[in-house]
Amino acid sequence: MLGGYRIEGRRAADIAADVERAVGSGELKPGQLLPPMRELAVELGVNPNTVAAAYRTLRERGVIETAGRRGSRVRPKPATTGREHIRVDVPTGVRDVSHGNPDPAQLPSLVRAFTSAAEQSDRQPVMYGDDPVEPDLARIARSELDADGVPEGPVAVTSGSLDAIERVLAAHLKPGDTVAVEDPGWGSLLDLVPALGLRVTPVRVDDEGPLPDDVHAALESGARALIVTDRAQNPTGAVVSATRARALRSVLRRHPETLLIEDDHGHGIVDQPLHPLAGTTRTWAFVRSVAKAYGPDLRLAVLTGDAVTLDRVRGRQRLGPGWASRITQRAVARLWADGAVDTPAVASAYGARRDALIAALAERGVAAHGISGLNVWIPVPDETGAVSRLLHAGWAVAPGARFRLGAPPGIRVTVSTLTPDEAGPLAEAIASASGPAPVRGYV
Repeated sequence: MLGGYRIEGRRAADIAADVERAVGSGELKPGQLLPPMRELAVELGVNPNTVAAAYRTLRERGVIETAGRRGSRVRPKPATTGREHIRVDVPTGVRDVSHGNPDPAQLPSLVRAFTSAAEQSDRQPVMYGDDPVEPDLARIARSELDADGVPEGPVAVTSGSLDAIERVLAAHLKPGDTVAVEDPGWGSLLDLVPALGLRVTPVRVDDEGPLPDDVHAALESGARALIVTDRAQNPTGAVVSATRARALRSVLRRHPETLLIEDDHGHGIVDQPLHPLAGTTRTWAFVRSVAKAYGPDLRLAVLTGDAVTLDRVRGRQRLGPGWASRITQRAVARLWADGAVDTPAVASAYGARRDALIAALAERGVAAHGISGLNVWIPVPDETGAVSRLLHAGWAVAPGARFRLGAPPGIRVTVSTLTPDEAGPLAEAIASASGPAPVRGYV
């Protein structure tokens, strides 16, 4: 059953740790069936309740999954492996459109902003016990949130969107709780949730955002949290429309105890209006990262939410990193104040690249999605084959498996650096790669 591996341990914690170590080392493979609890209890000479507790811990950590009488198995994609490993190695000479990064040419220069921030820090150095949030950053952020209809709430600063989401989930949920997430959705988030010991339930997405019926079903089934991307959804480019926002608010009003987390990581690179859901439930958080518009290495996101959520997040943050660098906060505040990013121009540049590829694909009979952001999502019947054939044709795309739970196969193309003369050849390669594999005859 275990290919010769022998589980060891007398306590539940020891048994769980032994299995988790074996999964991490590869001695226990994805999909491998674990012994029935009573059988393992007899083998180890422990009470069956001890094994049951160990298996429960492993489920909560995302290491195994249990399917009733079919038993418990190592998860096909354990949290220890990470979706970031589901990628293609890009050989020399192959055009990489898989990376998900912004166009460096669209990012602002940071020299003046950081020079100004450093000079301010020489005059006013930040010390232990000082306010963790730069006042100018909070003022500008809060003003923009107000203009977009995000409810009033305290402001915190974290090391990017994923850091904020992790802190909010940890502030409210316990291992074993279920989180409703978009499918297809952000691969890093799909890794994070089970790594926190939380269960994942998928919610389908179309061009207008999460489907209300799926959200309703997830919350009715016991999901305690819902994570929504407002604009530039990764990987599909979806934008929550006004009509969809009304429908989602209607669903959430029937589940007021739901923890709602909104990720507006596309702020600064999209020109579609925001239709926030924040405030519909008692506990909520709204996150804005500067990564796509100002540069991923800034590692900074602004977080607001209800008072209880923000108090818990900031309290826990004080016990860890303490705060996100005030020098970086001052630099970002300067970039905002100076209007360093021309959002309509950046959105137009990315939009032209998406539209060119989508139009070229349509001419070849290939449907694609991407109404905002940096990426285009293309459904394909054979994901592995399409990725392989495209690599052979000189194009590296992101495998859809990085972004999917139960959604149909697809590939993601990052258009941020796509040139006008590349759209046609790339579309031709995708059309060829996404069709049936060529039939070979042998004589």
